[in-house]
Amino acid sequence: MSRRRLALMAAAGLVLAAAAPPVATAHTPAPHADTLVTYRVPIRRTQDAQTLIAAGFDVLERREGNDLFVLGDPTTAASLRHIGFSPTAVRTQPRPTPNTTRPAAGDTYDGGYRTVDGNYAHLDQVAAQHPDLATVVTYGQSWRKKQASASGRDLKAICVTKTQPGDCALVPNSAKPRFFLMGQIHAREITTGEVALRWIDELTTQYGKDADITKLMDTTEMWVVPMANPDGVDIVASGGDNPVLHRKNANDSHGATCGRRGQIGIDLNRNADTHWGGLGTSRQPCGQEYLGPAADSEPETTALQGLFRQLYPAVRTGTESGDPAPADARGMMISLHGDANMVLLPWGFDHTAHTGSDSRLRALASEMGSLTGYKSGQAGELLYDASGGTDDWTFDKLGLASFTIEIGDSDARGCDGFTPPYSCQDSYFWPKLKPALLYAAQHAAAPYQTTVAATG
Repeated sequence: MSRRRLALMAAAGLVLAAAAPPVATAHTPAPHADTLVTYRVPIRRTQDAQTLIAAGFDVLERREGNDLFVLGDPTTAASLRHIGFSPTAVRTQPRPTPNTTRPAAGDTYDGGYRTVDGNYAHLDQVAAQHPDLATVVTYGQSWRKKQASASGRDLKAICVTKTQPGDCALVPNSAKPRFFLMGQIHAREITTGEVALRWIDELTTQYGKDADITKLMDTTEMWVVPMANPDGVDIVASGGDNPVLHRKNANDSHGATCGRRGQIGIDLNRNADTHWGGLGTSRQPCGQEYLGPAADSEPETTALQGLFRQLYPAVRTGTESGDPAPADARGMMISLHGDANMVLLPWGFDHTAHTGSDSRLRALASEMGSLTGYKSGQAGELLYDASGGTDDWTFDKLGLASFTIEIGDSDARGCDGFTPPYSCQDSYFWPKLKPALLYAAQHAAAPYQTTVAATG
């Protein structure tokens, strides 16, 4: 562990200790717990973001200049001021009551967003309508299902390609290169699951009609996990037209008494066994960035990693941060998040550390940023450092060219936040994301080669 990381973590711990009284009460019911407030919080030092996260505040994946955003309730402002911050309330909204015991009924909620049932039914429908183009795969079970809960879920992926013998097999040395897209590992980031479904539909409905799509489908396997956290999505959808802003999975064995001002579960994007426990994580079970009791503690995490290992060979043999992936490595992975406007590349755990493939990853991220109108860089350069994430794990363990796209409204179109109007999906987000996803998939065959060219 670097001196910088030790210093930042120590600083966060000192401030957390000083703030213990107000933060400790943040996980018990409060008089104003039925109201959600978004605060704009100016930061002055690099470690300020880590202080907020370590203290259990819900630091949103959004940044404007030197200001971060924290989601809380009317009493959160006092807790923030107690540890030296100057918050300004910028949005107030009612807090829905989650139903944590059973999934939401029906296939859609909040104007058209797919429930888990609706999402999985769509995958099955695509496979039934296009048997030569799509194959649904069950790759694991959610935390609830592992507990034998009736509300638990299978974990599902879909392989989309013009199927030839041997395609979509769960073996790492595939004939075709593979592009992997995943959404809703953070359940409340509901745009990400919808973008993933539109990618599936574009590939299957435009095959034989669009030349670029047809060529891509003939030469590449596209793997998609639209909902990496289905238990969490069930909690989100339980709010109906007022979705519950639940980020984590449904594991209530740590922090079961969080109350309305906290949140059960483990942050699956802090739980992966790569630099686990570092910057950008919280050890408070009710905190939004709670990393879990151990690395890879959650079945959703281990199942996803198992799927990656079945699909990609481990070609990065070095273990140091600066070790590169081989220049001839194939494959690419994108994890969709919200709601910043960014394309992020490894390393996420510490922006002062760079991969040995940094220049190539930056070139790809920059091009995707140009296509979306988003900024590109490492997480700590644009937002804040975050350890134990999926894209760090896939690069670290496999050498896979890996990125996070933070989907947001960069044009002030009224499509910001975790629950934008459903009409934003077709009118705004999909036209913005389609060119970047097509570009990425077209480069899955040789992501570390030197030439970077846009596809128009």
